[in-house]
Amino acid sequence: MKFSASSRLAVLQEMAGETLDLLVIGGGITGAGIALDASVRGMKVGVVEKADFGSGTSSRSTKLIHGGLRYLKQGEVKLVREVGRERAILYKNAPHLVIPAPMLLPIYQGGTYGYLASSVGLYLYDLLAGVERTERRKMLSRDETIRQEPLLKRDRLKGGGLYVEYRTDDARLTLDIMKTAVAHGARAVNYAEARQFLYDNGRLTGVRVADGVSGRTFDLYATCVVNAAGPWVDELRRLDGSLAGKRLYLTKGVHLVVAYDRLPVAQSAYFDTPDGRMVFVIPRGTITYIGTTDTPYRHDIDQPRTTVADRDYLLRAVNAMFPDVRLKPRDVLSHWAGLRPLIYEEGKGPSELSRKDEVFHSPSGLITIAGGKLTGFRKMAEKVVDLVAQTLREREGRSFPGCTTDRIVISGGERHGRERYEDWKREMLRLGVEKGVDRETAQEWLDTYGTNTLRIYDRLPEPPLTPEQLLRAQIQYAVEEEMTVHAVDFLRLRTGWTYFQLHKAEEQAERVVRLMADERKWDAAETARQREMVARLIASIRQLPESDAALEEGTRCPLDRESRCN
Repeated sequence: MKFSASSRLAVLQEMAGETLDLLVIGGGITGAGIALDASVRGMKVGVVEKADFGSGTSSRSTKLIHGGLRYLKQGEVKLVREVGRERAILYKNAPHLVIPAPMLLPIYQGGTYGYLASSVGLYLYDLLAGVERTERRKMLSRDETIRQEPLLKRDRLKGGGLYVEYRTDDARLTLDIMKTAVAHGARAVNYAEARQFLYDNGRLTGVRVADGVSGRTFDLYATCVVNAAGPWVDELRRLDGSLAGKRLYLTKGVHLVVAYDRLPVAQSAYFDTPDGRMVFVIPRGTITYIGTTDTPYRHDIDQPRTTVADRDYLLRAVNAMFPDVRLKPRDVLSHWAGLRPLIYEEGKGPSELSRKDEVFHSPSGLITIAGGKLTGFRKMAEKVVDLVAQTLREREGRSFPGCTTDRIVISGGERHGRERYEDWKREMLRLGVEKGVDRETAQEWLDTYGTNTLRIYDRLPEPPLTPEQLLRAQIQYAVEEEMTVHAVDFLRLRTGWTYFQLHKAEEQAERVVRLMADERKWDAAETARQREMVARLIASIRQLPESDAALEEGTRCPLDRESRCN
């Protein structure tokens, strides 16, 4: 079954016609990882996601595959070791999306990390995470730190530590993992919401799913049902009648995007804020992004938004660390806000809560996975699929092999016989130029799709090529092979334009709607609705509410449940 927008209904009908081994609720990084692991082991797997794949927390992180230096300070030694190993695995299996990036940790008198503690901490971090010798930390003197980053505040600066983190595109990583799962036999559908659990004598046997595109309802049956809904897991536990004991504690993280020439840092940096928190600045091509906040969140989880207070907090933090930059609100080009689904612990503040994952098993049989980090998704999936395999063995006497996803190349990361991915990437760039694709577009496609760029090349007519022909081929690929249902899906999660190239999203919006209308066979009314959704998405980035509470009283975001499911 193709991973196509036009195949959605057929996939739902197919799933409704049999009993699955495993039905996963949630199409974020955790659900995608579970689907991949289970399908590779030979299970019949289905995934339903009420919005678009990766549209929640899994597209709203700091976009780093990192071990989390501060977790070492909190004594999370095992977590640092585990995610360090996972980072190396992802770098090997998804080289198109996991990019090494030098990170500077400036050290100030009275700051979060002292010089000696930083030196020892970074050494232990490298050791636990299994960092290659060529990428291990280097401690810098005060003068060396200033030469490394001339924009830094000099007052009370003692030195710095230079180490390596890995940058990613979290939305693309989630999608490519889901595509890999589908290639191994999983069936996944977006815009399909779990509305009701189905039981037989108290035992969970399935889920009633509402298709937000056709309006139809399907009963999907499975031996095991896994709740991997991120910030929404407690809603599903409540629906199951099993919300007891530990619960989620949601915190909001906000990121801002500015032009690189307004914050021209030499490399990524991780630094203290005036109130004692830590913030990243990360250069990415023509932009630099800043994050993150970590504040308790108790409002509508379908629509977390950046507020004026969030924006001003991050601008103050950056201006305090880089005093000559003097960023203003008008410098913010775009932004995003996401929710961290943490496990509540009595007496701890947001930044102190553990990022470890936890599994809950309800009396009905519902398996819930909550918490965790982007980097640790594969081990979280292994833990859940081991439980599913155990259940299938006990109920049906069937056996499945152990986890092997550490050896599965993620869609887009294939090397086609080359030893080094970078060599293959240069070859693909050459092929694109030969086909008439301008170098800038070909490079953007390679950075976004990796080896799957070849699938876009296959859809190109003979040169010379117009900009519209290039965009049409890209949209055809997105609709036919990435289940792109709405124009906002393409602009936000398939390309990242509304995150990192908002001007391009605005310039291309009308063309995207028109070309998608051709591909999706929209009538005039649907085309107009799609155009309005795009306009509201862009307006939500341009206009910030004063507070989170104001969202519940005023204008709703274009990606709320009503807009995306009707």
